[in-house]
Amino acid sequence: MPEPPELLPPIHEFEGDYRPAEPSRLDSANIRVETADLAYLVQMADTLNTTLDLQTLMNRTAEMVRAIIPYKIFAILLLNDRTQDLRMRFQIGHTPEVERMKLPLGKGVAGQVALTRKPILLNDITKAPFYVSANPEVRSELAVPLIAKNQLIGVMDIESEQLNYFRDEHLHLLTLTASRIAQAIENARLYTRASRQAQQLTVLNEIAAELTSILDIDPLFERIGQLLRRLIDYQMFTIMLLDDTGETLITRYAWRFGYSHAPKRRIPITSGLVGASVREWRVVNVPDVRKDPRYVEMNSETRSEMIVPLFHKGRIIGVLDLEHTRTGFFNEEHERVLTTLAAQIAIAIENARLYQAVRRQEQQLERDIAMAREVQLRLLPSAPPTHTNAELAVRFLPARSIGGDLYDFLDYGPNQSAIVLGDVSGKAAPAALFSALVSGIMRSESTLHPDPARMLAILNDALQVRKLDSQYVVMLFALWNDENRTLQVANSGAVQPIFCRGGKSTVVRAEGFPLGMFPDVSYEEFTLATQPGDALLFASDGITDAENSQGEMYGDERLSSMLCANRKRSAAAIAEAIMSDVTHFQGGHDRFDDETIIVLRVR
Repeated sequence: MPEPPELLPPIHEFEGDYRPAEPSRLDSANIRVETADLAYLVQMADTLNTTLDLQTLMNRTAEMVRAIIPYKIFAILLLNDRTQDLRMRFQIGHTPEVERMKLPLGKGVAGQVALTRKPILLNDITKAPFYVSANPEVRSELAVPLIAKNQLIGVMDIESEQLNYFRDEHLHLLTLTASRIAQAIENARLYTRASRQAQQLTVLNEIAAELTSILDIDPLFERIGQLLRRLIDYQMFTIMLLDDTGETLITRYAWRFGYSHAPKRRIPITSGLVGASVREWRVVNVPDVRKDPRYVEMNSETRSEMIVPLFHKGRIIGVLDLEHTRTGFFNEEHERVLTTLAAQIAIAIENARLYQAVRRQEQQLERDIAMAREVQLRLLPSAPPTHTNAELAVRFLPARSIGGDLYDFLDYGPNQSAIVLGDVSGKAAPAALFSALVSGIMRSESTLHPDPARMLAILNDALQVRKLDSQYVVMLFALWNDENRTLQVANSGAVQPIFCRGGKSTVVRAEGFPLGMFPDVSYEEFTLATQPGDALLFASDGITDAENSQGEMYGDERLSSMLCANRKRSAAAIAEAIMSDVTHFQGGHDRFDDETIIVLRVR
């Protein structure tokens, strides 16, 4: 007696309006192939073409076959083109161990069918020498090839626990069914493959965009590992980079079974599979590391390993190393995807390393600037000199951490002080160093007490001897005589001083070439006779050229007005009022130059 039909499993959600045929349409024990039955089967097979989802398609196939041949054990095995073996893609009634088996061509009933491309009806498995026992209860087996466009794509296999269960009619109907579903399965596989590739391209674009935005090297390594798991379900992952010699790979990041760690492991490129990938400039994909003499054991659990070199501008900078506990886990698709992504990973790593180097240089530069700033501030006088008939005040505000402006007060003997205000071309450290040079020369020469014009000539000649490209100085040099309240002024291209008396301002028209530009230059000198209540202002161009948000300059006129409006206040109060007004004028606009003022108020 044939086995009674087994209860159908719960109805699955299928695409379209398909429902499996009613089992009562055909008598499995006494099948008669009528024209109407064949037309019905053809119609049923054609309905399989209404879906491109492979899982849905195989579910429909299983239900359709059950409608014409009641079974307990059923499987669809598909051919792996790369390894040329059969792997179970859908099954009913098999154990998980059997489902994971790989059948080489020629092995077992299904392997024989795949090898010969001919169906096999075996009603007593003990009589077949090629039979492979997977279920000790099985007594009969029926298998037919799945062929689409003359290409074998797999095998459909039914097994029974009853001897002599299958008949020629079963074979005929299953062959007929297989001929209808083979192309549908192949179409579904192509669609799945195309969909997966499209999804991979989308993921690759997302990964590439995200990686290029990460500039910190260690977070980048970790993110690479996380993003790659969206594409490949590896179990172990390592990023190794070549050292400066190009002879040793150093582990920079490692991930093992859900945990990240980075042992500083060093492997010469003459050793191991990773070394082979570097030496040969290619992907190394080993299905079973135990069979490869190049393998150097790092993880005892590893069975398959794939190494992808990282290329950047025609050279290898490192490798990506993926491992798995299953043999043959990594395939050609993994190689293709990772090779595509490796180029972006290499660029991201090099960008991060460059950014890291720049950051180190910036930090060193910041330390150097801080030191130069401290030196510069130590060179500037802590307070102006005091006199009976005059008071002096200074305000200095650099636009950067190191300014190009310099000011000084030199002792010229009893009741005399030199007032210096200069501006060195350029900014930051070079300007500060050049400023220190100028200050040193000036202090050395001041012991001879030269008058302002002579001092500028001496400085100009000294800078000609020590000439630096694109470096020059504009400077006001004035000498205050407190005994007779006179001021001698010489100028080498700096902002001209402003003189205020009785609420009216005048510009002291002192001019001259900047220091260090031309040899053998002589400078004019002016002498001003002052009286109590007069006020003089020396300012750098950072004051007059200060801009507001509308691009307007502070200018000489506003500066003169502020000086005269505050002339009756102390020198310190005048300086503070002017600096506050400049700051208010600028609003939130950034200062682009140093701002320095020296106020002399006669009393």
